[in-house]
Parts: sequence; structure tokens; C-alpha cells
Amino acid sequence: MQDQPLDPFNDEYFMRQALRQAEMAFAADEVPVGCVIVLDKRIIARAHNLTEKLHDVTAHAEMQAITSAAEFLGAKYLKKCTVYITLEPCVMCAGALAWSQVDRIVYGATDEKRGVSNVSKNIFHPKTVVEGGLLAEESTKLLQEFFSKNANRI
Repeated sequence: MQDQPLDPFNDEYFMRQALRQAEMAFAADEVPVGCVIVLDKRIIARAHNLTEKLHDVTAHAEMQAITSAAEFLGAKYLKKCTVYITLEPCVMCAGALAWSQVDRIVYGATDEKRGVSNVSKNIFHPKTVVEGGLLAEESTKLLQEFFSKNANRI
């Protein structure tokens, strides 16, 4: 029996793409959160936080990515999509993800202060699978570095 080749387009690969987006946010002096949305092992949206640049508290990575993915698909629902986010979604983003009806959400670091798990266990669409902790250490390290660097400003 022949071994099956490893799939290079796995969860870790896509979360690393989200981490690249978070690094772009960090470089732009934004809270380093990145997001990619995947359909059939293809990234259809990439985004990072833009709240400072746009002067918009709703310009979180997830919100930017949802808008981009919906435009790409020409549809408001993101069924059969997986969303990779470097930080657990806040309540606002969780609500938007619920309305988008994504199939799956994979996040890195847990947000102890503003993460949706601190508020609600059932905010997501009933069919959405939520998994946390993928590359959490890398995501957390980037966030800690950012907040340490910006301790006086934030």
C-alpha cells in the first residue's frame, strides 16, 4: 500500500497565511490580527486589522475578510468556507461570522478579555464548527510584542 502524500494546503498552512496578515498589521501599527477565508483549499480573501488607518472601530480583520469574500463570491453567505483568524473573534466579528454562515472557524490565540467565548457559547451558526488554539503561541507572541511596544499609547 502506498502512503498518501501530505496535503501542503492544510490548516497550519492557512493559519500561517493569516499570521502573515497579522504581521502586516503589526508593521502598519495596527493590532496584529490577520484573517484568511478559504474555499476548496483556495484563499478567496485576506485581511488584517485596519481600525487605525480607516479610523473605524469595525475594521477588524474578520470584517474586512468577510466583505472581501462575499464580493468575490457574489453572495452574502460564505457556506463551505473556512475562516482562519489569528485571534479568537470578538462578539462583533462572531456575530458577522454567524450571519455569514461559514462552515468552519479556526483561530489561534484565545482573547481572554474580549473573545466571544467569554460572552456566549452559542453565537455562531448552529452548523459552524469552531476550533481554537492553532499556532496560538505564534499569534500570542506577536500580540504581546505589539502591546509591549505600544504600552504608552494604548
